[in-house]
Amino acid sequence: MSVQAARSPATDAADEVLLSARDHGVNGVAHLTLNRPAQYNALSEELLGRLADELGAIAADDSVRVVVLGAAGKAFCAGHDLKEMRAHDDHAYQQALFAKCSGVMSQLIALPQPVIARVQGMATAAGCQLVASCDLAVAAEDARFAVSGVRVGLFCSTPAVALSRNIPRKRAMEMLLTGEFIGAEDALHYGLINRAVAADELDAAVGELAEQIASKPPRVTQLGKRGFYRQLEQDLGAAYADAGETMAGNMMLDETREGIDAFIQKRAPNWPR
Repeated sequence: MSVQAARSPATDAADEVLLSARDHGVNGVAHLTLNRPAQYNALSEELLGRLADELGAIAADDSVRVVVLGAAGKAFCAGHDLKEMRAHDDHAYQQALFAKCSGVMSQLIALPQPVIARVQGMATAAGCQLVASCDLAVAAEDARFAVSGVRVGLFCSTPAVALSRNIPRKRAMEMLLTGEFIGAEDALHYGLINRAVAADELDAAVGELAEQIASKPPRVTQLGKRGFYRQLEQDLGAAYADAGETMAGNMMLDETREGIDAFIQKRAPNWPR
């Protein structure tokens, strides 16, 4: 695959806390790479700001169909940058920091395009939150996950929001109260990730999933993603009413008409671009 980073020519990639690239081998796949490997890709203020900016740009880019969120080095993400946090003792700073992080997590959910987390090494605290906030996640078999803030006296309350919306309540509480790590097999069983694969097969597995999604009509997947998260927050009656209206609108799309006609006529669909 040919991947070309989209960055300023005046800036060396090693100095960028976030790398942004387009995969020329797959139509419409954007790659975002956390690039603080020496700090286990901890979410500094700068990195959170760059993520917010890039997600905003991707949301407005109709050429992007799928986003892959990965990380450089041995770890996916170690959570917040604790050294940076401890350098500021004022309550207002901490409020602003957590609001900024929560904003990025919310952006991932609101992003029109599906987001796949590519996870290696460890994903802890806000790093685990990042995985849970992505639509899909593929991890190496030796990856480990934890919401371990309680070990340093900081209960992972904001990661708990995303975690508890991904896995059963008692599993989430056990992870939050103990701070213990779980392996990829348990993460798969709990529902935190979609697939666990050998480390040397991680890129291929993520690429295959991205291709499957990118091959579908983007307006359909985007409409479906919005509706999926909307209905989760509604009661059963409202969810069905919302979903029914979503499907009725879906039926009005040219892509849908073509897809159904192709199915009836036993041919491959020729979806409009």
